[in-house]
Amino acid sequence: MSNKFVGAHTSASGGVYNAITNAEAIGAQAFALFTKNQRQWKAKDLDTETIDTFKRLLEESGIAPKHVLPHDSYLINLGHPEEEKRQKSFDAFVDEVERCMQLGLDRLNFHPGSHLKQIGEEACLDRIAESMNRTLDVTSGVTLVLENTAGQGSNLGWKFEHLAHIIDKVEDKSRVGVCIDTCHMFTAGYDIRTKEAYDVSMAEFENIVGFKYLRGMHLNDSKPDLGSHVDRHDSIGKGKIGLEAFRYIMNDPRMDDIPLILETIDETIWAEEIKLLYSLEER
Repeated sequence: MSNKFVGAHTSASGGVYNAITNAEAIGAQAFALFTKNQRQWKAKDLDTETIDTFKRLLEESGIAPKHVLPHDSYLINLGHPEEEKRQKSFDAFVDEVERCMQLGLDRLNFHPGSHLKQIGEEACLDRIAESMNRTLDVTSGVTLVLENTAGQGSNLGWKFEHLAHIIDKVEDKSRVGVCIDTCHMFTAGYDIRTKEAYDVSMAEFENIVGFKYLRGMHLNDSKPDLGSHVDRHDSIGKGKIGLEAFRYIMNDPRMDDIPLILETIDETIWAEEIKLLYSLEER
């Protein structure tokens, strides 16, 4: 049996429980989903029937709740320089965490936030941490999982130091985690294409952030080059990162027992990509 749990970000269109059915259809051992429309601020509350169906289908699928990595709305910016807009993001974020709680899921993946060129990096990182502390105060049981970014525009979180700064300011360390996106990591300037480069970049992550915080990964190849700060995913082995990096990940025990999620560009080959990734494991 493999200690790796590979899946994809599947569609929850028509009901959150459909993400489970869609994950099973591609042979996934893990999955990610949006618990509401990711491009709208408001969504109707999850009703009892939806919640019960989700929990039943998840149990029947054999996928553990800890191998599900929900993602919050793209509209949320916990580091927003304008107080009113940050409050709007905070309220929406708390709603996302509460949805995870209702569905029995124990983590929520999100992009840290953006300074919009209106405040300094550190001030923005402090705002993100403060928003997280406020969220942790009013929720329970869900770990807030910071995703590293490509650093496109004014997005923070592309440097491991950004993630470490936020974690340092979060009071309850037991409910903070990190998700490494391979495409973002690469376009932010961390090379993983050779064994030597991979070892150096992962040692840097360990020293600055720490693998004890790793709660998931997004496995994506990259269309843009190393250090380009552009976020465009590609299919596994077809982009600038190449296949070998994914072999290192699939044989790295530090990535055991967490959701490893494809967000690659061609969902029609997700089932093949999952098989491909498992084939890289050295038994």
